[in-house]
Amino acid sequence: MSRILIIEDEEVIADLEKDYLELSDFQVDICNKGDQGLQAALTGEYDLIILDLMLPEMDGFEVCKRIREKILRQMSTVSIVTLGMTVV
Repeated sequence: MSRILIIEDEEVIADLEKDYLELSDFQVDICNKGDQGLQAALTGEYDLIILDLMLPEMDGFEVCKRIREKILRQMSTVSIVTLGMTVV
């Protein structure tokens, strides 16, 4: 079973994403703050990370940067999807 980490501070959005993914037999974990998500991403084994950009404690850009730094050192791969909204 594939594992997915959702790093999203909006609980309604995170729960909706989790519900849909679990219907497709994915195992899903949720973190609501950037620093918690980073810790989970660095210590867990995930096939995909769904990452919000606007997060408390540490924004999604910094989380992504730190995950990428570790991946380059370990030479492993993980897909990261960032979600953002542009306000005009």
